Amino acid sequence: MEVDCIPFKETGYFSKLICDYLDQKKELKPFFGHFPDIKNFKVQIAEKEANFPEAHRPILVDVLRTQYKSFEVSEATSEHIASLEKKNTFAVVTGHQLNLFTGPLYFLYKIISTINLTKQLKEVYPKHNFVPVYWMATEDHDFDEINYFNFQGKKVQWNLDASGAVGKLKTDGLDSVFNTFFQELGNSTNANQLNELFQKAYLGHSNLTDATRFLANALFGEHGLVIIDGDDVALKKILTPYAEKDIFENTAFQKVSESIEALKQVSSDYTIQVNPREINYFYLVDGVRERIVEKEGKYVVNNTEIQFSQSELKEELKNCPERFSPNVIARPLYQEVILPNLCYIGGGGELAYWLELKSYFQTMEIPFPMLLLRNSALVLTEKQAKKVEKLDLTVSNLFLKQNSFINKKIREISNIDIDFSEQRKLLEEQFESMYKLAKETDETFLGAVKAQEVKQKNGLDALEKRLLKAQKRKLKDHVIRMTDLQNELFPNQSLQERQLNFSELYLEFGVKLVPFLVDHLNPTAKGFSILKIE
Repeated sequence: MEVDCIPFKETGYFSKLICDYLDQKKELKPFFGHFPDIKNFKVQIAEKEANFPEAHRPILVDVLRTQYKSFEVSEATSEHIASLEKKNTFAVVTGHQLNLFTGPLYFLYKIISTINLTKQLKEVYPKHNFVPVYWMATEDHDFDEINYFNFQGKKVQWNLDASGAVGKLKTDGLDSVFNTFFQELGNSTNANQLNELFQKAYLGHSNLTDATRFLANALFGEHGLVIIDGDDVALKKILTPYAEKDIFENTAFQKVSESIEALKQVSSDYTIQVNPREINYFYLVDGVRERIVEKEGKYVVNNTEIQFSQSELKEELKNCPERFSPNVIARPLYQEVILPNLCYIGGGGELAYWLELKSYFQTMEIPFPMLLLRNSALVLTEKQAKKVEKLDLTVSNLFLKQNSFINKKIREISNIDIDFSEQRKLLEEQFESMYKLAKETDETFLGAVKAQEVKQKNGLDALEKRLLKAQKRKLKDHVIRMTDLQNELFPNQSLQERQLNFSELYLEFGVKLVPFLVDHLNPTAKGFSILKIE
């Protein structure tokens, strides 16, 4: 496998906020802690070690062992779970929704980034243990975001009238999804392995949480991945004092709102990823996950008849902490309270909302983790790589928007000059003397001169476009081949990793796929990886 790398900024697919973060723009420094260079982990380790309660470790280990009780646990994962009880063990965490059959391809990249970072840390800090952790978002209720995956340009969808936390959903009806998928797969060895994996995960388990754990464990268990479900009464007991501050003092709302305003002051181009609510917890019970809202001194569960006085809600939180489900603002704090985590690995959108949270963490006296942008990759088959070479393309060309990509290449390969930049420059020089003449005689003529300049520049633009269009017709076959290749690698004019499911690559490469990615994705590479599989 050949590996290349393009700076994230040059791909055109990452926000200004994330690009500025990767550049460690000084104005952003108040919004993150230590930047995730390997050398900086020494300080992060010391901070987490000094602030993570030892009493949380045995609770965490007991919960994990219980959650894994019905699953086959690899030796590496078993050792990692046991090691979490030791003071010198730390986690590296990523999180993801319970997308059907992993959802987009980047699910793999997130987890592989996490696994590989723990390996790098162990080499540099051998006296410590580092555990890769996948946090399953079992409490999310956005079923429409997770109930499908794309396969060979088609949407494979689980149709279900769902409500409440997705992790508790029964896997009823997934046999029809399997039959649809089976018909598309074919009958190769790799296809049969995918069939078996889907059946064992979804038809062999009664709920989506267990199905997802089985699937992630099957793909990454041998690499020691530890999978955690935060929807647990013992873990939520630890969260209780922090939930109280959010619900009754609106601490998160105040601090995160301040951070958002401060981010806007750094740049008006930054997109605010999430906004806090006065209360950032849902009430979770009996297929219901609804926001808790304060109304006239009462605490009401939105869209239900359930309500509490302040004292009643405090008692409910104390006695039934499992009924309180953190939202996107509160969940990161929950994660850091119960895990000895050093670094969170996520996509650009995730890191954008983490950058809103540092002040909130400081107020709660919880160490803020390092934030690492997950690996991103474009995977080319040997056949596709040969097409790139034959068409004399650079892979970076393929990241351009399609019209810009085609125009750029037509200009390069055309036997006539379609770039009128030189003519525009000469025109501007000629009009400079006309502006000077107008100023010296009658300044009212300046508008007329300007209008004439604009007219002639527009005429040049029109001529250039017509010439380019004519060359596209003349080089039609070349244009079609380039367009087809880009559409293969960037389906729906989007990144491959956001559209494809891992099963498409698995059909091509089989059991070699995950080891290939583990071997060649470097979480600290600071660029978009181009992987050419031979």
